Amino acid sequence: MDYKKLKYTIEDAAKNAGITEYEVYYTEYRGMDVSVFASEIKSFNSDESRGICFRCRVNGKIGYASTEWMEEEELRSLPVRALENAALIENTDNDDFYGTGDHYQKAETEIAPLAATGQYIEKALSCQKACYDADSRVSEGTETSAGGYRTVICLFNSNGLDLSAAYGFDLVVTAPVVRDGNDVNAAYSFSIKSLDEIDTAALAKEAVKRSVQKIGAVQQESGKMPVIISNEQVCTMMGAFLSAFSADAAQKGLSLLAGKEGEQIASDCVTLIDDPFYADSPVKMPFDAEGVATFAKTVIDNGKLKTLLHNRKTAKKAGVKTTANASKHSYADTVSISPYCFYIKPGSLSFEELLAEAKDGVYITEFKGLHAGANAVTGDFSIDSEGFTIENGKIGHAVRSFTVAGNFFTLLQNIRTLDDRLLLDSPSGTTVLGAPDLLVDGLSIAGK
Repeated sequence: MDYKKLKYTIEDAAKNAGITEYEVYYTEYRGMDVSVFASEIKSFNSDESRGICFRCRVNGKIGYASTEWMEEEELRSLPVRALENAALIENTDNDDFYGTGDHYQKAETEIAPLAATGQYIEKALSCQKACYDADSRVSEGTETSAGGYRTVICLFNSNGLDLSAAYGFDLVVTAPVVRDGNDVNAAYSFSIKSLDEIDTAALAKEAVKRSVQKIGAVQQESGKMPVIISNEQVCTMMGAFLSAFSADAAQKGLSLLAGKEGEQIASDCVTLIDDPFYADSPVKMPFDAEGVATFAKTVIDNGKLKTLLHNRKTAKKAGVKTTANASKHSYADTVSISPYCFYIKPGSLSFEELLAEAKDGVYITEFKGLHAGANAVTGDFSIDSEGFTIENGKIGHAVRSFTVAGNFFTLLQNIRTLDDRLLLDSPSGTTVLGAPDLLVDGLSIAGK
């Protein structure tokens, strides 16, 4: 069933069920990826799915029903099931559904289709071959994947709201394994662009370079010292502590940023922005999961917390306007909060100038198991790490198996400076994290 008929079917079923207040959230997903190991195809996956969630308000109670089966009989049952579920709810809910009147920034409603299967296979094999050609020490265990992902999100409700948006991207990831005697190392690199724009030779060269740099790694000395955290790992850390910026978490006592709006929570050089239309982001969303028009906002401005991220419910509770960050992790989920392109504004220093500023210390290029070693509520973390020494303002020798420990909120305050190398991580739903490399003073390193 096409979307137009689907929409009419549900509207008619809601009318027949006597439901006058409702909202429908609909998603389409198409994905394809291929993985190659050695020089052969290891796996191939292709997935298409659609899902729909019907949410209604009856006698002050909210009822939900969802399905992935797009047959007419099933769709007509959604309002009835949601009505039955609402009757089982004990608490009333004063929230209504959003109305018309917002100005929505223009974004894509149609996107390019996935490339042909053979093109993803060719891209993965091409990148894999480029890894082997880049260095004779690249060996068994090397794996490369290429894939494409497309998503459509639609929302309509009984107040006349009728919205749709689409986004998609292609991704190539390679992880070359380098063997030098008994020394075995691996690193990875990725590229997110349209498939024909991804330079597999350059991607392979960078990934192999990262793997080779780890050869001869030794244990790091212990102590407190300046630390540069690579842009990739800053994104990893941001992901682990993302809930700290959620107003929902703050209102539940699960964020130390609760009530800190207007206060200095980070170094003066830190500006954190949430922009649903950031030019280089592969995901752009003109509306949130409640139908509110999205907009760019500064969350931290030169170290000062300007706002937490809100949906309509948390904004109402706090007595502020929503920041339009309502989200659904899947079509069937309840409304939560997530950022869009959530990035730390880069500085003006080059990476070489950032190293010179550090003088001596450690450059961290990998966190292992950060989510297991981090407490999003307290901000404490203790993480197994890898990287390089910084000696006299230059990259020194590789170091491995050391632990970096600290507190995320203290780390924000101890950022001395940052460089101009902004990196955007791969998307997770409608969220893309971004950061430059950061120089942090006084982190504790536990090595030999």
